[in-house]
Amino acid sequence: MVTDPKTSASLDLAAIRDDQLSQLSRGLIGSEVLRIATEIRALAAQGHSVCNLTVGDFDPREFRPPDRLLAGVQKALANGHTNYPPSNGTLELRQAVTRFYAREFGLEYPIGSVLVAGGARPLIYATYRALVDPGDRVAYPVPSWNNNHYCYLTGAEGVPLEVARASAFHPTPDQVRAVLPGIRLLALNTPLNPTGTAIDPDALAEICRDLVAENQRRLTRGERPVLLDSSFECRLSDLRDVTVEDGRLEFIGRDGRPVFGHTDVCDTDLATAFSERDARDFVREFRRAKAEQMATAEFLDDAAAFHAFRLEMHHKLRARLDRLYQGIVALRARGLPVDAVAPEGTLYLSARMDLFGRALDGARMERNEDIRKALLTGAGIAVVPFQAFGLAREDGWFRMSVGAASLEAIDQGIGRLGAMLERMA
Repeated sequence: MVTDPKTSASLDLAAIRDDQLSQLSRGLIGSEVLRIATEIRALAAQGHSVCNLTVGDFDPREFRPPDRLLAGVQKALANGHTNYPPSNGTLELRQAVTRFYAREFGLEYPIGSVLVAGGARPLIYATYRALVDPGDRVAYPVPSWNNNHYCYLTGAEGVPLEVARASAFHPTPDQVRAVLPGIRLLALNTPLNPTGTAIDPDALAEICRDLVAENQRRLTRGERPVLLDSSFECRLSDLRDVTVEDGRLEFIGRDGRPVFGHTDVCDTDLATAFSERDARDFVREFRRAKAEQMATAEFLDDAAAFHAFRLEMHHKLRARLDRLYQGIVALRARGLPVDAVAPEGTLYLSARMDLFGRALDGARMERNEDIRKALLTGAGIAVVPFQAFGLAREDGWFRMSVGAASLEAIDQGIGRLGAMLERMA
C-alpha cells in the first residue's frame, strides 16, 4: 500500500494487473541483491549477527571518505552550491578530470569530451542504447554484472558465455572466436564483478587480435564492426596510442596492432567510456551532487591527498579480502566442503560451498539458493549466488563482497560457518 503525500489517498500496488503495465515492465526481473538485503534487515532486526558480504559498495563506517573531501563538501554547501549540477557535470570537475588523466596516465582529453553522471547503470544503459539495435547480438560472460538486463532493456539478443574457474571465470579465446562473426558487441571486464578475478593477459591479447581480424573482414565488406565494451584495469598501461579514424575509436597496442571499438578504460578508482557515435565522448562517472562535484574537483587536483587515500583504501580492501580468503582456505584444510579463489582485484571474492545433497535442520540443499539461505540462517553469512549474475549452472559458487564488512565481522562469520559445516558433516 502506497499513500500519496499530497492527497493522502492510498494505492494498493498489489491490485495493479499485469495487463495495465507495459510489455517491457512485465518482463523485468527484480534485483536479487535487494531481495537478499530485505532478508538481512529482518534478521538484524531480530537481533541476529550477520556478516553482510552482499553489498557491492563501500560502507562509510568501514571505508570513510577522506576528511579533505568531506570538508570540501561542507565548504561548497556554505558557498551556495546547493542546487542541481549541470546535466554534464560541473565545469570545475570536468576540468579536474582532464587534469587527472593527464597527470596520472599521460592522456590528454578536451573538456568537451568529459561527461559527469550519477551512477554507472544509466551510463551503461546509454552505452547499450547508443551502440545496439533491437535484434543485435551481444556476447558477455556469465556470471557478469547486469549484461543480461541491458540486453533485455534494449531488445538485444544476449549471447551468454558460460565461464568456469579453469579460465579464472573469464571467456576463453575459443569461446569468443566461436561467436565473433555474429555479434555486434562483446562485453568484457577485468577484474570481473562478481568473481574478483582477472583475465589472463595472453588470453586477452588473443581475443583482441581475433577482434581486429574480424573487424578487418567487416570493413572490407562495408559491415558494422563488432564493438568491445570493456573495463580493463591494466588497459591504460597496455596501450601505446589512442586515435579516432573515420568515426571509429582505434586503440594501438604495444605490438602496433590496432583494435577498433567501444571501450571503457578504467582502473580501481576511475572509469571512462567511448561511444561509436562520437568516439571522442569520454564518460566519467562520479556519484556526486553539485557540492560533492565541486569538492571532488579540488580533491582530484591534490595529487598527494588522492594517492594517500587510494593507498589507504587498497590496504583496507586487501586486509579484508585476505582475511576472508584465508579463513575459507583454513576451513578447507579441515576437510570441510568449501573453497575460494585468491582475490585479484575489486572488492569481491569467489567462494564455493559444495553442500549439495546435505541437510541443515531437516532442509535438504539441492540448489545454490538453498545453500545461500542455509548460510544466512545457519551461519549468519550473507552472500550472493552466481545465479544473480546470469549463470544458470548450479555448482555452489557465490560472490562475497567486503565493502561493508569489518575484520571482526569476517572473523566471526568464518567461525560461525565452520561450526555450521561441522554440524552438517
